[in-house]
Amino acid sequence: MAPVPAAVAQHILSSIDQAGVPFDQQRLESAVRTAQEAYRDQTHWSGETLLEHVAGVLQVLLPFQPDEDAVIACVLHHVLSMEGWSLVEIEQQFGRKVRSLISGVHLLSHVSVQGRRRPIEDLRVMLLSVSDDIRTIFIALCDRAYLLDMVHRLPEEEQRRVSQDALQLFAPVAARLGIYSLKHRMESRAFPVLYASDAERIQSQTARLHDEHGEFLPSVVQNVARELTSRGVTAVQVMAREKQPYSMFVKMGQKSLSDVGNIYDLYACRIIVDSVEQCYQALGVIHQIGRPISQRFKDYISFPKPNGYQSLHTTVAQLPGAPDDVLIEVQVRTKDMHREAEFGVAAHWSYKSHGSTVRAMEQVQLQHMIESQSVLEEGQEGTARLVDHIFVLSPKGDIIELPEGATPLDFAFQVHTDLGLSFRGARVNSVLVPIDHQLENGDVVEILRHSNPHPSPHWFQHLRVSSARSKLRRYLYQQDRPALVAQGRTLVNELLRKHGLAILDQEARALRECDGQILTQQEREDLLMKIGQGSERVASLVDRAAVFQDVIHIPASHEASLESKAEQRIVQMADGVPMPTRYAKCCKPEEKAFPPIVGVVSRTGTVIIHKQGCGMLRNANPERQVDVRWKRAA
Repeated sequence: MAPVPAAVAQHILSSIDQAGVPFDQQRLESAVRTAQEAYRDQTHWSGETLLEHVAGVLQVLLPFQPDEDAVIACVLHHVLSMEGWSLVEIEQQFGRKVRSLISGVHLLSHVSVQGRRRPIEDLRVMLLSVSDDIRTIFIALCDRAYLLDMVHRLPEEEQRRVSQDALQLFAPVAARLGIYSLKHRMESRAFPVLYASDAERIQSQTARLHDEHGEFLPSVVQNVARELTSRGVTAVQVMAREKQPYSMFVKMGQKSLSDVGNIYDLYACRIIVDSVEQCYQALGVIHQIGRPISQRFKDYISFPKPNGYQSLHTTVAQLPGAPDDVLIEVQVRTKDMHREAEFGVAAHWSYKSHGSTVRAMEQVQLQHMIESQSVLEEGQEGTARLVDHIFVLSPKGDIIELPEGATPLDFAFQVHTDLGLSFRGARVNSVLVPIDHQLENGDVVEILRHSNPHPSPHWFQHLRVSSARSKLRRYLYQQDRPALVAQGRTLVNELLRKHGLAILDQEARALRECDGQILTQQEREDLLMKIGQGSERVASLVDRAAVFQDVIHIPASHEASLESKAEQRIVQMADGVPMPTRYAKCCKPEEKAFPPIVGVVSRTGTVIIHKQGCGMLRNANPERQVDVRWKRAA
């Protein structure tokens, strides 16, 4: 029989109260009532009710001492899956921070390696980059950890999917943030599901070692604690552990080992003291009572790991209480270092008298740590791809990546070109929004569409994604091109008639020579289209197209201006034979101070004067070229 919702709600409030952190009781009770109203008797896909599920996730989260907004977001993080609930209502009741947390967690709940279209490393960086609030990823990690507690209830296929996501995505991200308690928790539950035979083999080998050596770790702990005390070092705590099965599996794969007995750090002893000075004193004691292994010492206190992890590591043999042939890795750290190693970024959380909050300076440090981790693990190129990007959801839960400032129209084109071209409107988180609405991380976007494409040139001002703009431009271009080409053809024909030339044929061959180049038919049509849409003037063809060169003469006004120059020039044939001449419009040699020139005899017998190097000369018949030179007028 399923628990009564009221009993579950009371259990949630009691758990929060027992966490020992000051909260606004009235606000929390309001959040739990909202959860009861939203979830009712709805079932989570893992099989339990939604209220039971969020209660279980909260049990994983509370030991990390989250603040009030994080607790409320945890209780309500499935509310967007409920019909009739939106982020707008959440913000009205609990503020923008809670809205942002719920939006981010809702998005991350859809991240999976199954059916992925992008590399796993990109997905890991996305988990870190989806929000500038670390609490988002923290709640998502706790949700996954609790889900793995329930993994045995799921169908076999779902068990494998959840376990694969845990090992390939969520546990590595937890490690990247230094949250090793959640990392180990997820790995220990997912490993036997995904690698059953390997888990059995490792379990069998470790059982054999236990038979050979016995349970010696408790004895090691007692002896080390006694030796430290006798030498004046007070340890807050001494503990020992055997390496996690999944960590053994990974290490054996990395080192090509076939037996767990060959792992040098299979066993570890952890010493926790009060100060950094005592860390180094304890290290000295360990090196006195055991035999240190050369090149197995690491000082992560002076040189912390990128995720902030600090500790002294050394590997020793013949530690009191341990078999002589067993190596033990000893870790020495302070209480604060230990808390950070277990809780990662959550160790930085702090609380104020009016509810709990993350200090602004600490939040900046956390974000800097995330960014530096991404750079170190993925490289600059992988991280740069995700800078200033947001991730939103389709109604089916597909994750769509967009740049910041993207609109629903960008989303539609990103999903499919046809959806973008048929755009009629959009609902974001079940609320109708205008076309220029800016999307945020975690938004659920539903596109309303026309039955046929109805794009508009006005859409360009609402598109932020270059590929979407290109798709729209290409469609409009294809739709309008025939009419614009026809309009351009009409304007060019009018110009040709004006100058007594034949109108364009089907291939527009009269425009074949233009701007000193030979144009393809496609390029001729492109030119006609630009003239048709007004982006180029039809009159410019007089100076650009070769067809006009034989019929367009220097205007009388221009000739008069040339005659008025102080130093007049004329052109003379090299062989002295007089011929009519005129200057080419393409290069205008008469406007320069006696440049080198070349003559081309036109079909009408006129010699067209070009500057040497003019582009039009490449297309001229060499047999029609004649030598000409400048001659000063008398």
